Amino acid sequence: MSSKILVVGGVSGQFPAVLSKISTLHAKNSFSFALIVGDLFADPLTSTSEDQANVKSLVDEKINIPLPIYFALGSHALPEAVIQKLESSAGEVCSNLYFLGKRTTIKTSEGVRIVALGGRLDFNITAGVSKDKYPPFYNEDDARALRGANTADILVTNQWPTGVRTGSKVDFASDEAEPEYQQCIADLCTVLKPRYHFSTSPNAFYEREPFFHTPTEVSPDVYPITRFISLASFGNSKKQKWIYAFSLDPNAAPPIAIPPGTTASPLSFAGKKRPALLNQESFYRFSTGDNHHRHPHKRQRAPPSTPAECFFCLSNPNLATHLITSIGNDAYLTIAKGPLSTPSTFPSLGFPSHILIIPLTHSPTLASIEEESRNNTFEEMNRYRNALHSMIIKFAGAELGSVTWEISRAAGIHTHWQFLPVPANLVQRGLVEAAFEVEAENQKYPTFEKKDIGDGSQEPNDFFRVLIWNPPTTGDQAADGKTTSLTLPIDASFRFDLQFGRRVLAKLLDLENRIGWRDCGQTQVEEVADAEAFKTAFKEFDFSLEE
Repeated sequence: MSSKILVVGGVSGQFPAVLSKISTLHAKNSFSFALIVGDLFADPLTSTSEDQANVKSLVDEKINIPLPIYFALGSHALPEAVIQKLESSAGEVCSNLYFLGKRTTIKTSEGVRIVALGGRLDFNITAGVSKDKYPPFYNEDDARALRGANTADILVTNQWPTGVRTGSKVDFASDEAEPEYQQCIADLCTVLKPRYHFSTSPNAFYEREPFFHTPTEVSPDVYPITRFISLASFGNSKKQKWIYAFSLDPNAAPPIAIPPGTTASPLSFAGKKRPALLNQESFYRFSTGDNHHRHPHKRQRAPPSTPAECFFCLSNPNLATHLITSIGNDAYLTIAKGPLSTPSTFPSLGFPSHILIIPLTHSPTLASIEEESRNNTFEEMNRYRNALHSMIIKFAGAELGSVTWEISRAAGIHTHWQFLPVPANLVQRGLVEAAFEVEAENQKYPTFEKKDIGDGSQEPNDFFRVLIWNPPTTGDQAADGKTTSLTLPIDASFRFDLQFGRRVLAKLLDLENRIGWRDCGQTQVEEVADAEAFKTAFKEFDFSLEE
């Protein structure tokens, strides 16, 4: 079913007049919701007493808003009164007025998926982190993080994607300054393939010809089409269009033929490094089992988690960013919340080293990721695993091996690998392999098969996989070690314990009192200390830091 949507450009504090206009239009057209893609509020540095009084009226619920309105982060900072209200009311300024945030993925009640990246690119934001939610700046990693949303019906950005005017016959107002173009936004649009991409240009309206994206191997006959539209500001001196209405059916299939007037995508994909970290902590973030979503009431089956709801997706606004330690092109590393090991478990390392290797793509299994992306993701996850081995060799020599385990289930949420060092003598004596096999037998699971299944795309069933690494006895290259791969098929004939891998290693390492990750909670200060210690040790092996 189509939704009627209203989109507004920059408002810059004139929201009483704009909201009145929206209310009038809504009374005649019954819009599902509205979007404000430019600055809603005046710049606090130049705001007047009238602007401040209007903000107070809005925050005090004295201005009626008859439909849901989502507003983006533009080029100006938000008023302090608005920030305080947002902090105390979970992102709602007043009834029906919602902040999209600096980097956000949401799904409206109509099923419309909106991805938003607010502010201007700032190269001074370093270390892959843009921690503050409200300043109007982002870095390339913030843009990259949103690529984990995979798709979007509507993309909202404050700046334009590089190359968007290439191949277009539509003129931009010649007496206006060129908009700010950013390659990371072009990359984001290329990955998400939104139906609509909205931006702003203060005194000019620009609507490019629709452009189609290249079909994929999975859908070779489908041509996703994007319409890029940049709105002028309300009350602009050129009387350019500042408001736009359209209908969108989020369930409509992309066309299988290219409509007349549509061009090829003008956007090139540069694929620059490392996606972003978002802030706020969730107790469930980076738990070490698949069942990290909250349980629904009355035994109702919970719907599949979206990237905005998944606690392994960087586009989720509820993240504990202090746990993340490295972000690559297709995967990232984080220390586990409630780690099985402690800083004293491996004295030569001095930190727990219970690490999660997580794909950026929101997918329950590696096999269900589109082929090209799957290949890149699997390669980078292994690259991270080998880099961790190189770190172990530096600090522990041949004393430590490792175990990496994975639960691949079509009904899962977001696939990932868990990595943990183990004493090398346990590997060499065959005790690690035996521990997994014996526990599987005790649980009456199927027998482990010793085979390399690669990315798992050829496996007919769900599976549990464990990779046991024996370090080299001479030399210093992680690749010189030997890896044993064991796979246990999972099907509906038995109930598989999602803590199976952790349970086996807890028994093997005499850490049975730490089987439950919730029983191993740390303070944030302790988590930060472990993460910083790990990042320091891993720095020389962290390929994501390479220029």
